[in-house]
Amino acid sequence: MIRRGFPYLEYRTEPAGPATQQLEREGYTIVRGLFGPDEVAQMHAEISEVFERDPPDERGHNRPPEDQAMFRYAMLNRSAATQKAVAKPELLSIIEPLLGEDCHVIANTAWRNPAGQPGSHGGQNWHIDAGPHVPLPEGVAWPANIPHPVFAIGVHIYLMDCALEDGPTGVLPRSHLSGKPPPKGRHLDDSLTYENQGVAPFVVKAGDAGFFVSDIWHRRMPTKDGDHGRFFLQVHYGRRDIAQRILTTEDANQLSPEAIARAGTERERQVIGLHRAFFYDG
Repeated sequence: MIRRGFPYLEYRTEPAGPATQQLEREGYTIVRGLFGPDEVAQMHAEISEVFERDPPDERGHNRPPEDQAMFRYAMLNRSAATQKAVAKPELLSIIEPLLGEDCHVIANTAWRNPAGQPGSHGGQNWHIDAGPHVPLPEGVAWPANIPHPVFAIGVHIYLMDCALEDGPTGVLPRSHLSGKPPPKGRHLDDSLTYENQGVAPFVVKAGDAGFFVSDIWHRRMPTKDGDHGRFFLQVHYGRRDIAQRILTTEDANQLSPEAIARAGTERERQVIGLHRAFFYDG
C-alpha cells in the first residue's frame, strides 16, 4: 500500500481496513450499506432525471440505439448527488491506501439496464478495464511477497438491488495478479476459473458498493428468468498521474486549433493527445 509523501509516493506503514486489504489481496470487495437510503434516493432521482431529460451520449462505439440508451457519461457534471457520492470519505478511505490520497475520478458513468434486455455491450464478456498494468510472460507468477501495484479501481454504487437473476457483475478473485487478460476464446465461458477459483458475483442491495481493481477479470453474468434489470453509478478512480477520461479527448484537450489541424495522421493525433474512445471512455 502507498501514501503520498513530499512529493513522492511512499510505502505505507499505517494499517488499512479489512475492505482495503481484501481489495489488494483478492482484487475486489463489497461494502454493505456504504450509502444510506436518503443518499440512494437522491442519486436515484437525479440520475433518473438525466436519463429521461438527456439523449444518449454518442461515444463512437457504433452500438445499437438500445445499447446506447443504457448509459449516461460524465455524471458528476450532471448531478450534485453524484459529485457528493464520489467524494464520500468512507468510500475514499478504502481506495486511498492503494491509489494515494490525491487519487481522482477518471471516469463516471451511470448504467441502467432494463429488465429482460442484457444488451450487447462488451461488458458481457470477460475483460479487464485497462492494462494489464504489469504484463507478465507465460509461466511467470507475481511474487507472493511483493504487493501488486494498483493503478485504477472501479466502484459500482448500487441504486437498486441486484440478484443472481439480474445478471450481476462477476469477478474472478486474484486474477488481477495474472498479468494477463482473460484467455482468448473463453470470453463468454460461465465456467471460467482463475487458479481453481470460480466467479464471485456482486449480489447486492441498494446502497451497497462493489470495488474491483481494474486488472481483475470481470463481466456481467448472464441474466435469468425474473431479471429485474440493473441501475448503478460506476466510478473509476486512478492514481494522480493517470489522465481523466470523464470527457473524450475530442471534447477535453490542451491543444490549440492550429495544433489539431497540423496532425495529419492517426499516430500524430495520438502523440499530441487525441485518442479514439477506448478504455474508460465508455
